[in-house]
Amino acid sequence: MKYKNALISVFDKEGIISFAKELSKNGINIISSGGTAKVLKNSDIIVNEVSNLTGFPEMLDGRVKTLHPIIHAGILAKRNEKKHTEILKKHRIETIDIVVCNLYPFEQTIAKSNVSLEDIIENIDIGGPTLIRSAAKNYNDVIVITNPGQYSDIIRLFRKNKIDKKQRFKLAIEAFSHTAQYDSIISQYFRTRYTDEELVENPTFTMRKKQNLRYGENPHQKAAFYKILPRVSEPCISNVEKIQGKELSYNNILDSDCAIECVKEFFDNTCVIVKHANPCGIASANNLLQAWKDAYSTDIYSPFGGIVAFNDAVDIDVAKELSNYFLEVIIAPDYSKKALEIFGRKKNLRIIKLKNLGEKISRKGIEIRSVTGGFLVQDRDIWFSEKKNWVYPTKKKPSSEDIRSMEFAVKCIKHIKSNAVLFVKNNKTVAIGGGQTSRVDATWIATHKGKDNIKGSIMASDAFFPFRDAVDLAVKAGVKAIIQPGGSIRDKEVIQAANENDVPMVFSRQRYFKH
Repeated sequence: MKYKNALISVFDKEGIISFAKELSKNGINIISSGGTAKVLKNSDIIVNEVSNLTGFPEMLDGRVKTLHPIIHAGILAKRNEKKHTEILKKHRIETIDIVVCNLYPFEQTIAKSNVSLEDIIENIDIGGPTLIRSAAKNYNDVIVITNPGQYSDIIRLFRKNKIDKKQRFKLAIEAFSHTAQYDSIISQYFRTRYTDEELVENPTFTMRKKQNLRYGENPHQKAAFYKILPRVSEPCISNVEKIQGKELSYNNILDSDCAIECVKEFFDNTCVIVKHANPCGIASANNLLQAWKDAYSTDIYSPFGGIVAFNDAVDIDVAKELSNYFLEVIIAPDYSKKALEIFGRKKNLRIIKLKNLGEKISRKGIEIRSVTGGFLVQDRDIWFSEKKNWVYPTKKKPSSEDIRSMEFAVKCIKHIKSNAVLFVKNNKTVAIGGGQTSRVDATWIATHKGKDNIKGSIMASDAFFPFRDAVDLAVKAGVKAIIQPGGSIRDKEVIQAANENDVPMVFSRQRYFKH
């Protein structure tokens, strides 16, 4: 296939000079406009400006350049359709066989601090997406190039005369994805920034690959990690910086996300240990070393091969202690130099830095989960019932110390997979039972693991007790107070169980199912 004319209009000018020179060497005429034409001319590349071709100058401060029938007829005309070729001949329009275009940097613009709405609006490209979509639609006859990373492959194929229909179709698919992502970023940015809409009729979600993964949950499954666009600004798993160790695996990422979201609930020195996307120890203390020891003591078996997250900088004392255990990932907002030296002795240990973790941040937005054939979308679970809304239905009332422990327990329980219960003393968990098909089973697991540590602890449940059996089991193990959402048709029976054993119970009126 003979290629005669190429239209080049790019904001990102990386590699464009050498690419345009290669096209010229192959006898292809270069058409361009604005800044791109200037750059090419300054490099002694012969350029036919769009304004010469259309007979109209660029106008409206550059908002209108390529939006003209001469340009788009030259791109969209079907070369093997006689009627189209006759129209081109009648109006003296030449075909445009190659379109090289990338877009105004909307994504980079919104990432800047203190950027004005006017600047954001001006970085919404109009002509570029139109050029790209026109060229992609007519892939039978036109090559469309949207990424500087494609240049070398295109030149290689040019030299071998191997740009066939299959290759053009592949480029067209990438081009449509490019403009779709661009429009989605714009839509999502304005919707989340300037409206309160969340569960909209026609949502737009887009993402970009962050890394390929060795495999998914299991070795026979392919996997990759994608970050959502526009970039989420709060500390989260997609914003981490790996300091050392192997690449994060699929399961590492899931577990790390769980640990990060849990530790963000706390502002005192806190440690969260996660295994298989379930916290197995949570504690706040005067220092991180004590927080680790308290969290670890919850369950000394589960942390093997686990994930540990801290909400403050890790020092040498913490590093020395952690080096005694087999861990997959350690996450913190920072590390001392000596701590990193100690971790460096374990080359496979993944050390992850997440800036601003531990600071008070604004959390909002939605969470999305996939099911076969669709998505489930909901608000992020970031709300806590205020103490003034708690109900105290038992004869015995909790002490102020009990209530402080209950507040800590509620922040923990929302991150345990349902059905879930946990037991705390002050600001540390002493036993956790989660991910069970019945609440009494979750309670049995927790009390079985906690043993004597259950005595004098506070029990929290992520949902109401459907029967009194879990309360009876917890009381027998030595629990001194209970907090749960309430709302069961058997609440009276459950309250009676607490009253019979002189145990105060609080209804938080807030459920925390986590599937």
